[in-house]
Amino acid sequence: MAPVQHPDVGKRLGGKYELVALAGEGGMAEVFRAITHGAAGFRRSVAVKQILEHLSEDPQFVAMFVEEARVTATMTHPNIVQIHDFDEDDGHFYLVMEWVDGVNLFEWQRAHHGLEEPTPWHLVTAIGIEVLKALGAAHENTDEEGRKVPVYHRDVTPQNILVGSNGVVKLTDFGLARAMDRARMTQPEMVKGKLSYLAPELTAGDDPSVKTDLFGVGIVLWETLVGRKLFDGSGPLEILTKVRDAKVPPLREERPDVPRTLHDVVHRALAKNPDDRYRSARSMVRALANILRMTPESTSADVLAKTVRRSQEHLERERVEAEAKETGEVLASLEDEVDTLEDFGALPLTRKKS
Repeated sequence: MAPVQHPDVGKRLGGKYELVALAGEGGMAEVFRAITHGAAGFRRSVAVKQILEHLSEDPQFVAMFVEEARVTATMTHPNIVQIHDFDEDDGHFYLVMEWVDGVNLFEWQRAHHGLEEPTPWHLVTAIGIEVLKALGAAHENTDEEGRKVPVYHRDVTPQNILVGSNGVVKLTDFGLARAMDRARMTQPEMVKGKLSYLAPELTAGDDPSVKTDLFGVGIVLWETLVGRKLFDGSGPLEILTKVRDAKVPPLREERPDVPRTLHDVVHRALAKNPDDRYRSARSMVRALANILRMTPESTSADVLAKTVRRSQEHLERERVEAEAKETGEVLASLEDEVDTLEDFGALPLTRKKS
């Protein structure tokens, strides 16, 4: 069966942003692929983010969304998804961002798993470097007066790391993570997902910091290399306990092909004590870059781009096969119902029984 189209698809926000398709949905917001319509036939693909309908009437949550737009707009960096516009339509705010044609890191890892291939450790390392560059820019952010105004992401997850079909890595979803505490109260599934990426000290009520973001990068690297969740459980309490204890299975036991140097960098980022982690995103970038200098494997944007396009093709095949299977199941169910009705005389016998 064809997927049900989102009711907002086809809508034009502000008279200029036409929503083309739902690109993704989380516990707090949904993102659409959209087309900007301008003068003289000008068109450009963009991403439009809207707060979910049931949260759009919450003043505190709306304030968080406005803050995301304001904060993210102050950061200009090639590895951070850029903000183009922020406006409202029919009383609802929306955020217009650059569109990244590609996959998120979770999808990239899942495609490799589906193809029965390990994620190339050198490319995972290169992706980690680009994410850390984005975080470094956020941590060193300044205001218009030149004063340091650090921004902590607080939600570094594979889903928030976009890998473009051009091989460019972008970090997205700055700021909205600040609404997490309130949203947890009513979004159980979102709780389970977000808690898995917290740093241990956050479970004790500490403030977010450079080192909490670096712990998130460590989780992402470990999971992308291993292919499963690091801190998982049947419910929030079990996940929180695992995060608090921060017991990390040795990376090289899961991926023996990973160099000892990369194993050590990942485990340092995942140290339970924040003082034992890297001091800054820059220092972790240097450590990862030193590892790549020792490998003959290319980590160019072109090489990464090829894996992204291959991932897109695999994921599309998966989608088509899943739809075909669902359609087949529905048709089989309908056929069984017709057989039952005919057997009970509710329908005339219209076909010969085998």
